[in-house]
Amino acid sequence: MSTSKESRPSSSLLETDEAVAAAVRAVRVVAVLGMKPGDDPGAPAHRVPASLAEHGIRIIPVNPKYASIDGRPCYAAIGDVPDRFDTIDVFRAPRFIPGHAAEILALPAERRPRLVWLQSGIRHDEAAIALAAAGMQVVQDRCLGVDMERFRGRD
Repeated sequence: MSTSKESRPSSSLLETDEAVAAAVRAVRVVAVLGMKPGDDPGAPAHRVPASLAEHGIRIIPVNPKYASIDGRPCYAAIGDVPDRFDTIDVFRAPRFIPGHAAEILALPAERRPRLVWLQSGIRHDEAAIALAAAGMQVVQDRCLGVDMERFRGRD
């Protein structure tokens, strides 16, 4: 698959502050893939979801290592989450992103999130293009917590 700018579904690959701001303002329920528990409160995979929760965002932990995180049920995989979510926030190394993209694409269309967010330092252009081509918005290599504070402030 070509990854040139011309072949990308550009309206779904969010790269400008304006597009990211609009996406952030619509976030309500986030499945956090790779979320960590509070025993390491400085870890980004704990700190960012905690910050999102302070903004009134409902957090759904997804990590096969835990049964619960911070009193919330934790699911082993995205497909195991029974509740609706509009966003997936991904805290996984880039090498795992194609597998997670396949898992997201395997969800029935009505269960897919509106937005897939790859945290700071996480980028996989081919997976992002596949997700965008399936109708999801995708942000890569940005911190949802930072952008939440920047574009939405305290609700």
